[in-house]
Amino acid sequence: MGFLEKLKNYDTLLFSAIAAFAIYIYCSYSGIGISPDSIMYTSAARSFAAHGTLLTFNHIPIVDFPVFYPTFLGIISFITRTDPVAFGAVLNMILFAVVIYASGWIMSRFVPASHVYKWLVLAAIVLNPGLLQVYSYLWSETLFILEVLLFFIAFRQYLLTYAGKWLVAAAAIAAVACITRYAAVTIVGTGGLLLLLDRKLPIKKKFVHIIIYGFICISLLVANLTFNALHTGTVTGPREPSITSFGKNLFYFGSVFCEWMGISPNLYDTFATPLAIIILLGFIAALVYNFMRRKLDSFENLAITFALVYGLFIVLSSTFSRYERINPRLLAPMYIPALWGYTSWGMLALKRIAEKRVRVAVAAVFILLMLGYITKIFLIDKQRYNDQIADEYGNPGYTDNDWKESEFANYLRHIDKGMFKPKVGIYSDAHEAVYFFSGMSSYLVPHKFFKKDVEKFYRIKRFYLIWFNNLENPELINIKDIQKVKKLKVIKQFEGGAIYEYEGETPAAKRDTLTTH
Repeated sequence: MGFLEKLKNYDTLLFSAIAAFAIYIYCSYSGIGISPDSIMYTSAARSFAAHGTLLTFNHIPIVDFPVFYPTFLGIISFITRTDPVAFGAVLNMILFAVVIYASGWIMSRFVPASHVYKWLVLAAIVLNPGLLQVYSYLWSETLFILEVLLFFIAFRQYLLTYAGKWLVAAAAIAAVACITRYAAVTIVGTGGLLLLLDRKLPIKKKFVHIIIYGFICISLLVANLTFNALHTGTVTGPREPSITSFGKNLFYFGSVFCEWMGISPNLYDTFATPLAIIILLGFIAALVYNFMRRKLDSFENLAITFALVYGLFIVLSSTFSRYERINPRLLAPMYIPALWGYTSWGMLALKRIAEKRVRVAVAAVFILLMLGYITKIFLIDKQRYNDQIADEYGNPGYTDNDWKESEFANYLRHIDKGMFKPKVGIYSDAHEAVYFFSGMSSYLVPHKFFKKDVEKFYRIKRFYLIWFNNLENPELINIKDIQKVKKLKVIKQFEGGAIYEYEGETPAAKRDTLTTH
């Protein structure tokens, strides 16, 4: 085995170590980042480790998110006897390192392969601000991104051999991914599309393989959704219709790529939407080109197909269903495949250039462009380091300095739970924050969109309300709305919010209105 062959593994291990160290740095001040989603995962994981159930802090099955990630955390917690918040940083260091190693392993099998290309792209992956953010938080994307790469490895083996064992392996990975994130239906779609497009596979065999693949892929998801429907009455929790148009979502999609490319926010209005269209049309053109060449079995084509399917899914689903605005977190699983899709063709082009001087010149331009991009994102990462670590603020979320120094949060950490009378419901505009700081269960005040839920809430004769002023969600009824209907008694007032009690009194204005009618 020659030096370069040995280097195939050692250089990838080096980048994996750098990736793990990067996550260590970003979690060094305040630990793993904690968002509302993180608290949902954590509470379900604690329930699984303690009781073998997947109940969130409000004692209902986890529905808004699939079951595998909290189960994964729960299993680790049960084995190590350590809380997910405590081991989250170490877990993400390992997961990011494995993602980098899998990426290097895959790129070593590109056609043609290049060590310089691999080093440049691995650096661009390790330093991507979106990925560094994802792996600094307790989020399910950390596991899902690895599952995408494992699917690529298994499905490519199937495309090369058409062996049933590799089809089943790829389908099994897709099935687990579907109960890690609902967006993993894009993995199912990627495999299904390539099976349909593959002209080397006999029609009869293709039909059988599509049936087997599809059945295995959706099996766990169907079981998860059925359980949700039986226990909560909804398959993925209450969902509201989108308030953003297709054009606006294209803009947000392009804005993320502008951010990743280091383009100034002042130029997003000019470049975001055209860039989004170019990216998606480029993937379509590349897939059509590979289909015409009958070259669908490469890692590069797998990456292109997934990036296309995932990108279209995010834009279209955001157009019909309301969830968080398209952002780097949502598009993080697309970054590595998209980077491969838009850089790997360069190696193929270089191979076809006969003139050595021209080939060297083109390679030099490519290297300079990649080095410029890597420098750009490194400076973005450095700024984040200065803001969050050097200035001792922490990852934004429930473990950052604002919350550490919050009088309200500190009160909740040491709250006397006996102050709340038994059987009287506790509501909040951030029920996950109540649980994270106090360990108490509470209910979320209703969304404005669900009118019946709002009416039901206003009919409650007695309740407590824990309100966070700095977490106001425009989709929820706010404190002013509630005070128009209910006369709230202040139990404890803080700069960042208050604890209220309602004991059945109605404000005079509302009482007069009711009397008049």
